[in-house]
Amino acid sequence: MSDTEQRPAPPDALLLLATGCPHCGAVLEGLGKLLKEGAIGRLEAVNVALLPERARELGVRSVPWTRIGPYELEGEQSPGELRRWAEGAGTVEGMAQYFYQLLISGRRGRVEEMARREPRRLEALAHLLEDPETSMAVRLGIGAVLEELQGSGISEVMIPRLGALTRHQDARIRADACHFLSLIGGSQVLPYLRACLADADREVREIAAEALEQAGEGGAPGA
Repeated sequence: MSDTEQRPAPPDALLLLATGCPHCGAVLEGLGKLLKEGAIGRLEAVNVALLPERARELGVRSVPWTRIGPYELEGEQSPGELRRWAEGAGTVEGMAQYFYQLLISGRRGRVEEMARREPRRLEALAHLLEDPETSMAVRLGIGAVLEELQGSGISEVMIPRLGALTRHQDARIRADACHFLSLIGGSQVLPYLRACLADADREVREIAAEALEQAGEGGAPGA
């Protein structure tokens, strides 16, 4: 397969700017360069001082405001940041970086909104969990997202990846994977939780046992 066939299609970009904005020109210039290079496929720039209805439609209150693929970016963005988001569009890694920024800044609702539109995006949360360096604040945010989505079936796309993480070498990651599987619930998570009853780590065993009990199955962790 050629490099062209392997790469996702370049994303489109939208920029909302306004006359007199001190940072809008630099963002427009950065996006224009990406357009010339083919890193983005199409660029639409809207002066909201002249067309305020576009800002109202999108709920935008300040400029510059940029959308690159699925990523909505507020404020000034350096050329390097614009390039990073363009190159990360259509990848799990890019979505994981975006979700990380949303969760670390307390914008959990945006993560939930994006997941409801396209559940497959939730795989990025499992990607974050897999990184031992992911902060506790982000891990708590992931749990809150899954709690909000409970019963919807949306988060079931995460089950295979989380199931694999129950065998991770890091016990903390295994414990988090068990906990998140319990938040997703359903019959698909049970085999993974049963296997965790024999985990070498006590906390993992206890989380699995509690989850199975809540699911109506008996099961005590090993001593």
